[in-house]
Amino acid sequence: MDRDLRVDTDQLGRFSRALDRSLTSLSEARHALAHIRADQLGTKDLDTACDGFQQRWKYGADQLRESIASVRDGVTLSHKGYLQVDTAIEAAFRAVAPRG
Repeated sequence: MDRDLRVDTDQLGRFSRALDRSLTSLSEARHALAHIRADQLGTKDLDTACDGFQQRWKYGADQLRESIASVRDGVTLSHKGYLQVDTAIEAAFRAVAPRG
């Protein structure tokens, strides 16, 4: 049974960048929602519902942002670590390669 550990460092880099983009998108969405005032939307009931949604959305978005940032930090750290290992292995092979 093949049990090789293979890591696609390019894919890790792309994943880290995708997580960065998701954080940016989340921040942009929060910023856009923050500029909408409930009293601009219509009835008093709708205004009240929108105010409640804004408060819940802010809390949820903040929690999601923290989770995404933690995952992004871990992926970025892993990516850098694997690149360092790849570089060290390549250097070791070059050092023992026959010169000819």
